Amino acid sequence: MEKNPHDDTGPVHVPLGHIVANEKWRGSQLAQEMQGKIKLIFEDGLTPDFYLSNRCCVLYVTEADLVAGNGYRKRLVRVRNSSNLQGIVVVEKTRISEQYFPALQKFTVLDLGMVLLPVASQMEASCLIIQLVQEQTKEPSKNPLLRKKRALLLSEPSLLRTVQQIPGVGKVKAPLLLQKFPSIQQLSNASIWELEQVVGQAVAKQIHAFFTQPR
Repeated sequence: MEKNPHDDTGPVHVPLGHIVANEKWRGSQLAQEMQGKIKLIFEDGLTPDFYLSNRCCVLYVTEADLVAGNGYRKRLVRVRNSSNLQGIVVVEKTRISEQYFPALQKFTVLDLGMVLLPVASQMEASCLIIQLVQEQTKEPSKNPLLRKKRALLLSEPSLLRTVQQIPGVGKVKAPLLLQKFPSIQQLSNASIWELEQVVGQAVAKQIHAFFTQPR
């Protein structure tokens, strides 16, 4: 498989309908759930965990990765800084790891501007990744993954969940906010006054603090 040996975030040849997976996932529950539904090709030395196409990849952050600290960040930054790849971050959000999720959420969505998709388990993740591969088989004009400006459209359910995690927002206010501010970038740049028009003063201050407090 042709790949620049000096740049393990470079494009990898991915046959249509296949996934190129990092060797570390061989034998895992995640890989076993996907096998039989899609063909996996295992490769050593990849920075991403899964290549869905030549230029789209998944970075998978496990529950253990989150609990262990910020070690996962280096991988995310390498892919984010690569001109060759569009990275999607899939994270295991469980009862054990949920306390660490807000920091990951801020870093991934706000600092790096990457798509973040939380999952509850590797079984759920396998279904999600297969769906993402199916997106890759669409014509480029119909595939939101291949249109950078619309990358967040892919993650509308995830975007909704992300906004729901902001203190004071929850399931009721999140859709209202996204109607007014359809991207994280717009929401983070909104003034307290603009936010008040949607959610009231108290919650507006909480949202504003969430985005402006030092990281």
